[in-house]
Amino acid sequence: MSARQPQTPKHLRETDQAAGFEFVEGAARFSQMNDIFTRAFWDDRVRSEDTDAFFASYRMEAAPRRGDGFSQKDFALRNASWLISDMISERSAHDGEREGFQAPLRAQTPIAPMQAPLGTPELEADQIKRVAKMFGADLCGITEIDLRWHYSDRPDLRSMEAVPNELPEGLTHVIVMGHAMEADLVETYPSALAGAATGREYSHEAAIVMQMAAYIRNLGFEAVASMNDTALVIPYAIKAGLGEYGRNQMVLTPEFGPRLRFSKIFTNMPLAVDGPRDLGIKAYCEGCTICAQACPVKALPLGLPDFGEEVSAGSPSTFRAVRKWSSNAESCFGYWAKLKTDCAICMRVCPFNRSYTDWRDRLWRWLATGQAGGWGRRLAQKWQHWKGVPARVKPKDWWRAKGG
Repeated sequence: MSARQPQTPKHLRETDQAAGFEFVEGAARFSQMNDIFTRAFWDDRVRSEDTDAFFASYRMEAAPRRGDGFSQKDFALRNASWLISDMISERSAHDGEREGFQAPLRAQTPIAPMQAPLGTPELEADQIKRVAKMFGADLCGITEIDLRWHYSDRPDLRSMEAVPNELPEGLTHVIVMGHAMEADLVETYPSALAGAATGREYSHEAAIVMQMAAYIRNLGFEAVASMNDTALVIPYAIKAGLGEYGRNQMVLTPEFGPRLRFSKIFTNMPLAVDGPRDLGIKAYCEGCTICAQACPVKALPLGLPDFGEEVSAGSPSTFRAVRKWSSNAESCFGYWAKLKTDCAICMRVCPFNRSYTDWRDRLWRWLATGQAGGWGRRLAQKWQHWKGVPARVKPKDWWRAKGG
């Protein structure tokens, strides 16, 4: 696959418009070598003693320190939550692959020699979503494959050199699944304890996406399981109708706000596709800067979507083919490295980060998404301003509530 793409089919350009994407036609695809986490292994502008220690802390080299949320117990829970994901991602290290992060997950199930008789694409899509939720996915949507979102290459982790990013021929669809993070843990960001919410969902999604791929392969169709590897999952999630893009660089969903991780399956199974939805969330984001104001290193933009000009000018880690909100990836990851854990303050403070079990939260969402018109959104903004940003939950209180 070449890095530069031919003319985009008309129907994909139409879904771009529905998704709110302004794409630079013919732009080069993004190289995974320039992903900020990959750069931390080869680019001296990013790699430091702090970044090396950050990655080491996910093994037995964690550095517990004074401060609520950074004890040995907190790091222990975080690292344990990553265990299943780590076992899977490291099994092909001898081939230079980190499955699920810098290479797709290898199939354990052969494709059945005979294809199962199927119903209509609509019926099969409904059943795929039912199976996904049976395995544990919280959200599921389907869209068409679109190579513009695929990495032009990926790293060989043995040499940190770029190698081809390839998939089998004939793939037509992408099944996108959302995996909700535990709300109570998210409320303790930033802390090593909160990192358990991230690791737990990566371990969950690794199992779910592999089981889904095995199911499809047993039906006689190709299925490639994928997590953070192979392609940018955010545009696929938006094209599949699961949410809209937010200022905090995350997919904001009506059900969970930004509190999700996403996985995907590339397949040739004939399925009806979902379309992007105007949910009113991005429109609210345009008038809200809570996440940007809360960012300790000011890595998030305050203005309207652009081509990576406001806070990330010159960064190779910014994909500039789409008009969108872009972060300063170097500043963001640099802060993670100093913490020795992930920081998701922007997730925690997002107004859409609510449980929606309370009628007041559901009313706020109804107003905020413009379902009552512009006056409703303005009222939601005033309501949010009056309420203020919820305070970080102290990790020690999470342990007490859980009986720890």
